[in-house]
Amino acid sequence: MWLKLFFLLLYFLVLFVLARFFEAIVWYETGIFATQLVDPVALSFKKLKTILECRGLGYSGLPEKKDVRELVEKSGDLMEGELYSALKEEEASESVSSTNFSGEMHFYELVEDTKDGIWLVQVIANDRSPLVGKIHWEKMVKKVSRFGIRTGTFNCSSDPRYCKRRGWVRSTLIMSVPQTSTSKGKVMLKEYSGRKIEVEHIFKWITTHAASRIKTIYNAEHLKEEWNKSDQYWVKIYLFANLDQPPAFFSALSIKFTGRVEFIFVNVENWDNRSYMTDIGVYNMPSYILRTPEGIYRYGNHTGEFISLQAMDSFLRSLQPEVNDLFVLSLVLVNLMAWMDLFITQGATIKRFVVLISTLGTYNSLLIISWLPVLGFLQLPYLDSFYEYSLKLLRYSNTTTLASWVRADWMFYSSHPALFLSTYLGHGLLIDYFEKKRRRNNNNDEVNANNLEWLSSLWDWYTSYLFHPIASFQNFPVESDWDEDPDLYLERLAFPDLWLHPLMPTDYIKNLPMWQFKCLGVHSEEEMSEGSHDTENDSDIESTDTFSNEKQVFEDKQSIVHSSLGRASHCGAKACSCANNYCQTSPCERKGRSYGSYNTNEDMEPDWLTWPADMLHCTECVVCLENFENGCLLMGLPCGHVFHQNCIAMWLAGGRHCCPVCRWPSYKKKEPYAQHQPLSNDVPS
Repeated sequence: MWLKLFFLLLYFLVLFVLARFFEAIVWYETGIFATQLVDPVALSFKKLKTILECRGLGYSGLPEKKDVRELVEKSGDLMEGELYSALKEEEASESVSSTNFSGEMHFYELVEDTKDGIWLVQVIANDRSPLVGKIHWEKMVKKVSRFGIRTGTFNCSSDPRYCKRRGWVRSTLIMSVPQTSTSKGKVMLKEYSGRKIEVEHIFKWITTHAASRIKTIYNAEHLKEEWNKSDQYWVKIYLFANLDQPPAFFSALSIKFTGRVEFIFVNVENWDNRSYMTDIGVYNMPSYILRTPEGIYRYGNHTGEFISLQAMDSFLRSLQPEVNDLFVLSLVLVNLMAWMDLFITQGATIKRFVVLISTLGTYNSLLIISWLPVLGFLQLPYLDSFYEYSLKLLRYSNTTTLASWVRADWMFYSSHPALFLSTYLGHGLLIDYFEKKRRRNNNNDEVNANNLEWLSSLWDWYTSYLFHPIASFQNFPVESDWDEDPDLYLERLAFPDLWLHPLMPTDYIKNLPMWQFKCLGVHSEEEMSEGSHDTENDSDIESTDTFSNEKQVFEDKQSIVHSSLGRASHCGAKACSCANNYCQTSPCERKGRSYGSYNTNEDMEPDWLTWPADMLHCTECVVCLENFENGCLLMGLPCGHVFHQNCIAMWLAGGRHCCPVCRWPSYKKKEPYAQHQPLSNDVPS
């Protein structure tokens, strides 16, 4: 995860440097920057009208170029970046989609339940033609969509009862606007009552109703009162301009940021005394002033701060974001980071996409799960101060020059998605190249695996995991998360012994406990024979024999499976070759009677102190039905039952991965039995 995060941050750094490189190229070829001001006098009449349309100002009554140029100057300074964006948007011939409502519920869900946007709906009455023709309606949809106004068509033939209840007996236009200035408030529906069915007149009707929601100031006394007033709004944006009404983009933003930012329009058209504006720091007209508890910020003095809907929308979102904005941002970052797995993963192509799908599902699930408690905490009343301090930190950081560069790059790459995707793909291919080179230097065979080999290994893993838990994950005696798993019983019901069992890994056998069976007061046969010839070297021979036995135990643990199947160990051969008439007595007693010259007055018994604490005490192997002999190598299972090492190893290697006594899985941990240690005179049977 941290590696993908590092690569994602590196990619953002590459985008930042690439944007500066493009700016340098444009400056070298044309000698201008995106923040450089444009003189409206040098622009053609068509370009001036394009600028006015993007800002949302009507020019139908202005036939002269001089009047249009003055209107552009009154609405705000024009930069090269804004001119480029406006011309590019005008050249784009993409048709904007419009919604077709199917009935009352569809209309209510999208229009009446939308609290932070404007809808323009054309209602077509039964057996009537639409109020606006198809060609003019397409122009209208394209014009209003620039300002975030959504459009739709409601045909009364699909739901005549709803149209009758609403009083829509003739074709008309309906506009929905939030009724109050609070977030998620009620909406009101307004019907177009004009006689002229033209695009400019309808657009003027829309902007007039949208501008009526903005607080307008006409004199200095009202401005002074509003400037010094403290209310619920922490962020206020003022437009000081010599206009009849604010631009359409300003009105659309006031509806979009309802409850978060207060928009105020100061009409200075008939002001004689402007001294108070100088006192508060307003020197130029027009001016966009952002007032926050931290101070005053003049919009338009930094990179990317254009007089347009998209630029101001990204600026205000960074200062006063919603929880939904933060969630969308985190969703985009997480998915960009997850897609890095497509290039980091090496090997077969199918493997890359399988890992990618798994990573996407995991990351998005974790993101949604982690957001649920965050949303719950934000509803708590005592976290208001934390929320305010967080917004204060955002306002401090997002009013810097670096933040303006980031916003400008975001708008640039969002308007050029092909460039964004191509740079991401190129960055990923570079990561893939260096990662493949690094793994080849480490002699990793995973790089050269093809699709068929990887699918074969995936199927082997899946079948083994489906029918049995993976044994290598449950090494005994380490604690496991599967200890109390009820899937054991479901597995036995679903796959009875009559069915063919899949191959089971046997690597867990080497982790089973092994030890030697010893009796108290009894020595090995080698020690007895050596003691009869040379009594003085008895202790040395005993030490040598003990060392050889320990060495034998170590070698048996290293090659447990191969030695069990290939040949029988010395202890196993001795244990399984005992006489039947010896089975009625304890092996230690027989050993004591055989070598009675050493200890004839003491009953021999097993040395239980050498046994693991969670093993059951017994003296017989139920696999070969023979008693344990002194010095024999034993092996215990997780259930606590003990057997000859050779006998139980052959049992397990044959595919029967369970205890011969209780049928408990030999690869699954079990709670140890609570048992008492036998007294010295007790002889276990």
